[in-house]
Amino acid sequence: MNLYTKDKYKGNILVVDDTPDNLRLLSAMLTSQGFEVRKALNGKMALTACLTLLPDLILLDINMPDMDGYQVCQQLKANERTCSVPVIFISALDDVLDKVKAFDVGGVDYITKPFHGSEVISRIKNQINLHLLQVTLQEKNLLLQEALDKLKAAQMQQIQNEKMLALGQLVAGIAHEVNNPISFIYGNLLYASQYVDYLKKIIETYQQEYPEPPAKIQKMVKDVDLNYVMNDLQDLMSAMYRGADRIREIVVALQNFSRHEEAQIKTVNIHEGIDSTLIMLQHRFKYTDHRPEISIIKDYADLPLVTCYVSELNQVLMHLLNNAIDAINTGVVDHEWKIAQQYPLPAPKIHIRTRLIDPDNVEIAIADNGPGIDQSLQSQIFNPFFTTKPVGQGSGLGLSISYQIIVHKHQGKISCASSPGQGTEFTIIIPVKLTQ
Repeated sequence: MNLYTKDKYKGNILVVDDTPDNLRLLSAMLTSQGFEVRKALNGKMALTACLTLLPDLILLDINMPDMDGYQVCQQLKANERTCSVPVIFISALDDVLDKVKAFDVGGVDYITKPFHGSEVISRIKNQINLHLLQVTLQEKNLLLQEALDKLKAAQMQQIQNEKMLALGQLVAGIAHEVNNPISFIYGNLLYASQYVDYLKKIIETYQQEYPEPPAKIQKMVKDVDLNYVMNDLQDLMSAMYRGADRIREIVVALQNFSRHEEAQIKTVNIHEGIDSTLIMLQHRFKYTDHRPEISIIKDYADLPLVTCYVSELNQVLMHLLNNAIDAINTGVVDHEWKIAQQYPLPAPKIHIRTRLIDPDNVEIAIADNGPGIDQSLQSQIFNPFFTTKPVGQGSGLGLSISYQIIVHKHQGKISCASSPGQGTEFTIIIPVKLTQ
């Protein structure tokens, strides 16, 4: 084998040796094989050369002044930028312990002086090829991990969409079943109230015409306390009317929220979607053993009808409101709530604000007075699978899905503003008229 035959470029090698003759010999041999060679006479020069331009491989002598090869290798492996560069020790030291120490500090091979040129070239080629294979494998692993993350995100988003669809169908079914009987009750309460008024007038007229009824009737009037029953019956009918009206409002809200059949773009009142979502989450706002009731503050502007994907926008509102409730619950623990009975803390609240930014865009802002999000985490909150919640309490996909729905599907923007101890506000901006 002719070691001094010119070949194409094969890599960048840094040769470190305090003996100039060794440097010249190694440099000439490696250059003839197509390697680009840089030289360093001591450890400090070697470290500087590595940081200036990262080599593909380092040939490193052990016995050098000020800093020996072991120390140089240790510093290279301790630096994140240079730790992956393969180091081959080349030394006159032939003791087993010297070789073991060389491998312990991070060397990948050990060549003993005097060396054979063909052996040096062969070992260098093997290590460079191995290093390239490792780099390629790492790149493929990163691509596979990225593909796996995307697949997981897509699967989780599909699951979430199916859950929301199933929830919408369930809600729509319940609303439909409840709507018929409550409509019957609500429609007949007016007539029932009129009939009660007629009966009351008849009884009052009878009392006027026959102020002294028979003893049996007097006893019945006294036993049932007729005056109380007549007065309370009207209050009772009014209460039933208000209750039936409230149930009708809830049924309408459930129907607005579900909209499971509306997969396409619709023109809707945004406030109806917000109110419907609030009704769906009403049970989570109530007083608990850990905190007082969460107040909902609405600051609605006069908005035009908005063209959007209704069910998916409701899904975003659900995610944001759920996150606000979770944040408030996280910020209030048992002892804090008990202390708050004597030393009141700010009452938990969620502020919902809407406004028309310009003729073409509307803004929805949902703010809570929870513990807030650390500045270092805010850049990650829309990443798939990222969550600040304890293990098992969140998949880390709610905000990622919301981002996809608002930014990619509605051509809008979603942002977060938060400071520790100051609460969190999510802001959504979507166009008034969305094009398909």
